[in-house]
Amino acid sequence: MNSTILQIPIDKNIRNQAASYAEKMGFSSLQEVVRLFLNKIALGEINVNFEQNVQLSSKAIKRYNKIIDEIDSGKIKYKTLK
Repeated sequence: MNSTILQIPIDKNIRNQAASYAEKMGFSSLQEVVRLFLNKIALGEINVNFEQNVQLSSKAIKRYNKIIDEIDSGKIKYKTLK
């Protein structure tokens, strides 16, 4: 096997938390997790997405629900754009 060493500077707390979680998941080491992850990316089996989901506040949810109700009832007129 033709192998190389990958060194990644990382905060010790993050490394320790990740190693602990990896152990709970049944991995023998954090290296095993990184190796698996890199192999899956190389094979195109994993898509990485860093977008965050937006969670509306309860106040905003009420506001938007009110707007939707007003549209549904015909109180607010709107046009669809193509």
